[in-house]
Amino acid sequence: MKRILVVEDNPMIVKSLEFKLRQEGYEVLVAQDGRQGVELMENNEIDLLLTDLMLPFVNGLQLIEQAKQKDPDLPIIVLSTSKQENIIMDAFNLGVEDFITKPFNPNELSLRVKRSLRNAD
Repeated sequence: MKRILVVEDNPMIVKSLEFKLRQEGYEVLVAQDGRQGVELMENNEIDLLLTDLMLPFVNGLQLIEQAKQKDPDLPIIVLSTSKQENIIMDAFNLGVEDFITKPFNPNELSLRVKRSLRNAD
């Protein structure tokens, strides 16, 4: 079973992501902030990282950097309301696979998750 780490500080978004991803048959780990995300990454093997950019304690870019240091091939999808092009470009330069703007369509998210995991295999 593929394990997905969701790092998101909005509880409503977390609930909908968890529900959709579990329904699709994935194991889901959840972190409410970047620091918790780093801890979960260090203590678990994950197949995909789904992260917000604006996070408490450790921001999304720092989290992505640490994830790529641990596993350069880890697929990462960024979820954000951010329209800030420079942050999005920084994320892609760090090796992010995909970018989804909130609010998102759960079915679209599901397809992108599948594609990212398939490309990683």
